[in-house]
Amino acid sequence: MTDFNWSALDERAVKMAKVLSADAVERAGHGHPGSPVSLAPIAYTLYQHFIKHDPADPKWAGRDRFILSGGHASLTQYVQLFFSGYGLTLDDLKYFRGGADTRTPGHPEYGLTPGIEMTTGPLGQGLASAVGFAYGQRFERGLLDPEAPAGTSPFDHKVWVICGEGDVEEGVSSEAASLAGNQKLGNLTVIFDANHIQIEGDTKLTFSEDILARYRAYGWYTDEVSFIQPDGSYKEDVQALAAAIEKAQEVTDKPHFIKVNTLIAWPTPGKTNNEASHGSKLGEEAVKGLKELCGFDPEVSFPIDEEALAHARKVAERGLAAHKAWDEALAKWAAANPDKAALYDRLKAGKLPEGFDKAIDDLVAGFEVGSKVATRKASGAVLNAIAAVMPELWGGSADLGGSNNTNIKGADSFGPSEDATRTWPNVSEYGRQLHFGVREFAMGAITNGILLGSNTRPFNGTFFQFSDYERPAVRLAALMEIPNLYVWTHDSVALGEDGPTHQPIEHLAAFRAIPQLEVVRPADEYETAEAYRYFFEKKNSYPTAMILTRQGVPTLAETAEKAREGVKHGAYVLVDCEGTPDVIVMATGSEVQWAVAGAKTLAAEGIKARVLSMPSLEWFEEQDEEYKEAILPKSVKARVSIEAGLALPWYKYLGDCGKAVSIEQYGLQGDGGQNMIDLGITAEHVVEAAKASIEEARA
Repeated sequence: MTDFNWSALDERAVKMAKVLSADAVERAGHGHPGSPVSLAPIAYTLYQHFIKHDPADPKWAGRDRFILSGGHASLTQYVQLFFSGYGLTLDDLKYFRGGADTRTPGHPEYGLTPGIEMTTGPLGQGLASAVGFAYGQRFERGLLDPEAPAGTSPFDHKVWVICGEGDVEEGVSSEAASLAGNQKLGNLTVIFDANHIQIEGDTKLTFSEDILARYRAYGWYTDEVSFIQPDGSYKEDVQALAAAIEKAQEVTDKPHFIKVNTLIAWPTPGKTNNEASHGSKLGEEAVKGLKELCGFDPEVSFPIDEEALAHARKVAERGLAAHKAWDEALAKWAAANPDKAALYDRLKAGKLPEGFDKAIDDLVAGFEVGSKVATRKASGAVLNAIAAVMPELWGGSADLGGSNNTNIKGADSFGPSEDATRTWPNVSEYGRQLHFGVREFAMGAITNGILLGSNTRPFNGTFFQFSDYERPAVRLAALMEIPNLYVWTHDSVALGEDGPTHQPIEHLAAFRAIPQLEVVRPADEYETAEAYRYFFEKKNSYPTAMILTRQGVPTLAETAEKAREGVKHGAYVLVDCEGTPDVIVMATGSEVQWAVAGAKTLAAEGIKARVLSMPSLEWFEEQDEEYKEAILPKSVKARVSIEAGLALPWYKYLGDCGKAVSIEQYGLQGDGGQNMIDLGITAEHVVEAAKASIEEARA
């Protein structure tokens, strides 16, 4: 090591971090104090000596990214943000896990606290998304500055993670770590806090493998530092930790995994190496003992060593200097690369490229009413049309690219060039075609990380049935309000012979139940194109799931005329009648055709039916009451919904007299079209339900 200096003031700052963490949990009455106490020297070393950051500008584009994967240890990060000058105050620490207005919640929340890069808490997802942060950094560099030598571009930065046993036990971290090794992500460093303690005690009962051997097998660089000395004593050997980190940074073609053996809650009397310190307050006597050992008055709550705090705050000066140097490098790059600089400015502003609408319009102009096209195929055509003018768009599938139609034509695959295959001969580190293997959960977490860590726009795909594996990452995207894009195909029993294991039934209801997730199920080519147009144009940033058919569906004359204006409202009148309708038929996706056919049969019998295409219930709910009443008037009590899944989401629209044409059982083995007939998803059932609803409404 050449420039790592550790002074008595650093030591005092670490001790202050320990007692502030203990006091914060003690005042709250609940929390996870053990890890913040023992992680204090590790986090302090990273923030003071390794992470490139500017507390005056938490969103500085040139910063490194730090993710605390074990979000329960949130005080580990909050205290360092307080020390560094991110605007967190001592009062914020005192209000840890306080009311809804706290800036220091029990687990870090994206968008709430300055310096927090993502919401963590569900274990494993922080580490997995950090892989996505590293993906995003590399791809964005490829868009903007691909020729610069490594480490010289303003678009070079590093991704740092602290994780614990729970993180590496979760399967999603293994999925993502395997991909990280395959991708040779040398910009990613994980510090693994091995304290051998979980809620249920010593991890020897559940976690006994050689974790370093596992990560080496994934293709990671590994190292180990122990604060537990050979003679059983304990030394927070930050010199050894810093040496290990510096040595790891010399390896640029592998992600880095450094195991640090610690004792949870050290040196708290009676609580060190005890599972009781994991998720409960330490207790008054233990906290007093910790303060005495750390040189603080045991009777003083939230003590501040002003000299040590001032010393820690000097990191802000170093951050300002780094920011200034980066600004100069960026200006020099922009002057030399005006076209790339214009692209960067557009990406930062979140603006769509010129030609975006035209790309979709030109595609739509080639649609033919009466043709039969699967919406998954229409989706692939739209994505490729957009990709031609939107270089920041990239994505792929969990080993289903050809089936999901998520392949970008002519694009290189993202990965080391030596990984080229017969099927994918063009592979480069800056490719825009992503391959996740059969790793749906990691795919969701990685694309979350890409969105959070770069200015690029990813998408990902799988069969709708297997979205179950991705669901926790989808929920986290919704919680963080980030616009991840899910392309979920094979959306019903009509996929056919793969049988009920592959046929989604409850999935539309289940995903509509996630707040702030927007579910879109277009009826045909026109609705698919307009759904994508609105997704990229809309002002909110919620994640969106495109639910798409395997089977061909008719391209409707009615959508050709009305989808451009209608789809963005979530629901619109597709077929209407003279005067007040006798019944309103509501449908999504492949069932819209049967709603239209049923309405024609009803009209022939003198029954006036209005058909609403409702591609997105969430988008419809965003409309004002005037619009809702105009297309779905309360006075019309006779209503029918038709959708090839559970009826659960429709009862709020059906009212007391409405009837649902739905599927309330698992799917069937057999031909997809016959499955739909056997399970009652037909125009005939629409007609029957309409008549029954009208009769009940008149009773």
